[in-house]
Amino acid sequence: MLEVEQKFAIADRDALFDQLEHLGATRGICLEQQDFYFMHPVRNFAETDEAIRIRCNGSENRITYKGPKRATISKVRKEIELAFESGQPAFEQMAEMLELLGFQPLRTIKKRRTPFTYLHHHNSFEIAIDEVEGLGTFAEIELMAEESGLQEAETAIIQLAETLVLTDSILKSYLGMLIENETQTESP
Repeated sequence: MLEVEQKFAIADRDALFDQLEHLGATRGICLEQQDFYFMHPVRNFAETDEAIRIRCNGSENRITYKGPKRATISKVRKEIELAFESGQPAFEQMAEMLELLGFQPLRTIKKRRTPFTYLHHHNSFEIAIDEVEGLGTFAEIELMAEESGLQEAETAIIQLAETLVLTDSILKSYLGMLIENETQTESP
């Protein structure tokens, strides 16, 4: 499956919440998330545009591989995500296992995520409002699609973004934005 996503910086989180609820989107439980990204022992993920992370999502844990982004107006990439045992001890063991295999910790992204689901024209949109530590507040609109449905998914996301008056899509990941901010801060 391909993850098709557009991300937008937002100034008024509560106004967007109201818009989503007015559309009929279902609000999920707000969660604290911590994403731990790792560097590959022999491949430079910055060059290959890949990522591997483990996520603590409340008490649930997941490991995710994200493939290179494709050249489209949305962020499109292969994503493989697997759940593993819940709880902090399992999370720490997964991090330790990755390090023993040669992966090195890169960065941690902390955010408060309020998820919404929105069913419209046979599409099940995942919409996340993320308050990202050190970056600000963002809205992500996502659909999962097979290769054959890629264009349709991208069009549906663009239409929903227009309905929500979300403009200026951001292609960078939170990790990329954080690293860019740190680089700019360190530059004289």
